[in-house]
Amino acid sequence: MRDARVRSVPALCIWAVVLVVLLPGLVLRPHSGQVPTALFLQGVVVAHTGGALARVLTAPRVRLAGLGFWMFSYIWFGLAPVTMLSSDTYPSPYRTGAQTSFAAVAVVELGLLAHSAGTAFAARREHAGAARPAAFRPGVVERLLARRLAPWRVLLLCGLALALAVLLLPGQPGGVAAYFTSREAVQGIVAAPDGSSDAFLQPLRSWSLSVPAFWALLSLLRLRPLPGGDRLLRGIRRLLLPLLVVLNVVVNNPISKPRFWAGTVLLTLLFTVPRLCRPRASRAIVGALLAAVLVVFPYSDYFRYDDRQEVHVVSLAEQFTAKGDYDAFQQMQTGLDYARENGVSPRNALGPLLFMVPRSVWPDKPEDTGIALARYAGSGLLNLSAPLWIESYLWGGPAAVALVFCLLGAAGRRMDELRDRLLDRPDSLAVLLVPAFAFYQLILLRGSLLGVTGPMVLMMTIPLLITTSTRRMPRLAAPVPLSAPIPHASLPHAGGHP
Repeated sequence: MRDARVRSVPALCIWAVVLVVLLPGLVLRPHSGQVPTALFLQGVVVAHTGGALARVLTAPRVRLAGLGFWMFSYIWFGLAPVTMLSSDTYPSPYRTGAQTSFAAVAVVELGLLAHSAGTAFAARREHAGAARPAAFRPGVVERLLARRLAPWRVLLLCGLALALAVLLLPGQPGGVAAYFTSREAVQGIVAAPDGSSDAFLQPLRSWSLSVPAFWALLSLLRLRPLPGGDRLLRGIRRLLLPLLVVLNVVVNNPISKPRFWAGTVLLTLLFTVPRLCRPRASRAIVGALLAAVLVVFPYSDYFRYDDRQEVHVVSLAEQFTAKGDYDAFQQMQTGLDYARENGVSPRNALGPLLFMVPRSVWPDKPEDTGIALARYAGSGLLNLSAPLWIESYLWGGPAAVALVFCLLGAAGRRMDELRDRLLDRPDSLAVLLVPAFAFYQLILLRGSLLGVTGPMVLMMTIPLLITTSTRRMPRLAAPVPLSAPIPHASLPHAGGHP
């Protein structure tokens, strides 16, 4: 059982001042004319997201799912809208009224409040279990995330990943060299407007290479030796490791893969290293990650197209209002106007749920939300985001938003707690899967769901297939109660949100 530790109040205050006061002041632009009402409500969103992120960065335990959610919410729905609303400048030409802008901020805050409520509910359940440790029994989720890597299943996955590479890489237009050219070179067929079958098969081919290669490398790195040792297993592992490293450099590098996915791969590998999960190391990684997302991320699409333009370094405020990467808030505005004209429908939720059904079989399959909103706004670029807030709103209005984010908050807190209790088992499913889900959240939250559900299902399914439950698994330790005695004042753990 881990010692309960205290939160560093000075660190919390410093982070809160930086996130709630300094950074918003840096991107706030003088408004010519009357200050929009939505900007005042946006101040509440900034305080909510910045305060929650500060608590994540200074809390006693690492909460990776909380980190992923609040980091996205703070940057994409905290800082970016401040610049847009204060300057009335947006990434795309579409404009909406003041009423819609206010409603967009309100829907965002509704989702944040629901997420906090779900998190609080899950935390209360943990504390109830801590108060009655004798009655605590592992449930379905505990037994699922306590599954451990099965050596021979891991080796089969490694063989499958390498076999897929041998079969599919030679058929890629441009060969292996295309993976070090640009995303356009790898995904060129996807852009074909003729609707041919290749437009569907190409992304399937890409993800069937990337995801198994990632899990094969991660599981092989975390695979524990068999009791008493196994020379054959060790020999095979030494042979496969360099091959899988090379394969991941090819198919999961940030040149040819989306930045969010390349970041998910790298951060998951980092946060499954036991030494890097310690308080000081975790805090350093998280601080560097936040700085990288704010400063480096806008320029990291340099390799997206073959025809590269010269990089011009501009202020953070200019990035928020000029780069399509930060179109989430504007897509919220567009989505509310779209819903006002076309209404909402629970049927829209069936598209992501049944993403694998082709349109040739289901002609009335709901359209990708990002594409639908882009067409509604008259945008020539269809590759726009559709944040989970507006996705869920189009399913059933504010009630759907509240339900979806309450469930997401409760699930994230539960996963973080189980990972914390299973850190001493580096080959457990919780230690491997929770970091991957936590950082994939940035893709999930940005949307649109129809485009990201397939890779997410693949990412969540593969680790289930290479792990196994054990009948002799010792009972999971009950959560540490908040009232546990504190033996000494120590440096706080990184991460976590209450």
